[in-house]
Amino acid sequence: MEAFNQTERNFPALGMVDVVWDEVRTNVHLAFRTIIPPAEKRIPITLQNGIIPVLCYVPMILMAYLARRPDTYLFRVLLLPFTVSAVLVAAYHFTWTQVEFNVYNWTQCLMAAVTIAKAFEFALTKEGMLKIGETYPGSLEDKTKSVDNRRPTTNGYHKLDKPASTHLRLADYSPKWLSDAFELLHTNRGLSFKYGQHTYRPLSKRPLTPRHDFLVATLRDFVYNFLLVDFCESMMKLFPGGIATPLGGSIFYPSLSPIPRYIVSTTLHMLTGFSLVSGFEMVFDLVTLFAVGAIGDSPSAWPPVMEKPWLAESMHELWAKRWHQLLRQTFIVYGAYPGKWLFETLTSLFLAPLAQISASSNKRSKAISAKIGTLGMLLGTFVASGLFHELSMMAMNREFTWLPVVFFALQGPVLIGERMWRKFTGRKIGGRMGRLWVYFNMFIAAQPMVDSWHRRGLGGATVIPPQLSPMRGILIPALRSLVPTA
Repeated sequence: MEAFNQTERNFPALGMVDVVWDEVRTNVHLAFRTIIPPAEKRIPITLQNGIIPVLCYVPMILMAYLARRPDTYLFRVLLLPFTVSAVLVAAYHFTWTQVEFNVYNWTQCLMAAVTIAKAFEFALTKEGMLKIGETYPGSLEDKTKSVDNRRPTTNGYHKLDKPASTHLRLADYSPKWLSDAFELLHTNRGLSFKYGQHTYRPLSKRPLTPRHDFLVATLRDFVYNFLLVDFCESMMKLFPGGIATPLGGSIFYPSLSPIPRYIVSTTLHMLTGFSLVSGFEMVFDLVTLFAVGAIGDSPSAWPPVMEKPWLAESMHELWAKRWHQLLRQTFIVYGAYPGKWLFETLTSLFLAPLAQISASSNKRSKAISAKIGTLGMLLGTFVASGLFHELSMMAMNREFTWLPVVFFALQGPVLIGERMWRKFTGRKIGGRMGRLWVYFNMFIAAQPMVDSWHRRGLGGATVIPPQLSPMRGILIPALRSLVPTA
């Protein structure tokens, strides 16, 4: 102790550094807890204060407006911290206190994560968010560009012959600034924007003309998906144990022998998967009905959100084509860009001695770094996906687990393995064996991840309220009445 005091007397600056560092840590912690308070200090959402989280998204509307205006880069950068803080306040300051609605805390934090990714991209894209054919926001090039999504490099087939808007058109009865901001905010796939021009666009099976037929077909799909979600949710809630409660329970019943145990866990796993797929499609159908029926958007602007993922014959086909692409840009912002930068930087440092030999060596090292950077983009995208799914689960006030992160992070090596298989064998993964490969990854390897969700109460959450559930309100009680009681 005396030696320490002697050192402090000899070097008084060291003690001052510790004081400053403690002050910085304290203030950072206070700032963090001001934006994201502990769970016990969060405010319950009520009808009286429900408007406040909505108003917290107003800065994001301003950010979207500026992203569609030229020469606004500095304003967007300055607005970014305030926008991110406001979105975090909306997600973490206010909470659903009823345990059966705890899943809505998960949902609002997922939405916050997506919005923050948009905020970073809107703010840090210097030229602004350009539509296809634009040289700067709001101005189209003289020569119309055509993007053909049938090309092998693009994961799709829909041809955009002109850079027209493919989303909600509010300009006829609202200010242009509002319609521009709303269009940019609500689009996730970005089909009319440059960043989304290579996003896969599923073929619509619905009649695009007349509008009435499209709306009827969409309504029919909505009802079908609603009933499927209701069926899956109701079936999961019939299983005994904690899995049917908001407190959660495992899909692996330890009281069962191995074969029945994995039959039950696989059944619950598949019910969870189909409820997620049909839930995505149900919500998207509802938004499509509003956009086309109430707003007057073109039916062709709303292709399906998924394309029968259970028919995928490779993991590449599943993730790049058949699964929804709504979060594609979110994972690119959080994972692909940082992954590319990290891998390129590390490779450049490693190859620095080689790059100094000659101009040709320097060029070659840059090419290698770029190639490795592409690998970093792939791996970073899936790591971001895993963290996205897991960190939002913590909004339900549940413990953190690495299982979802590991599952999604492994999808990068899985896709690399598929490419190497094709390179060394000359054969593309596909057919029945390819489909079995997909089923192994999604129905077997993914079970620990889904189990971690159910152990934290996902299966006991209320998606379809009992008052609106045909299964729980009519069918299940009717079937129970037919079963004689002891």
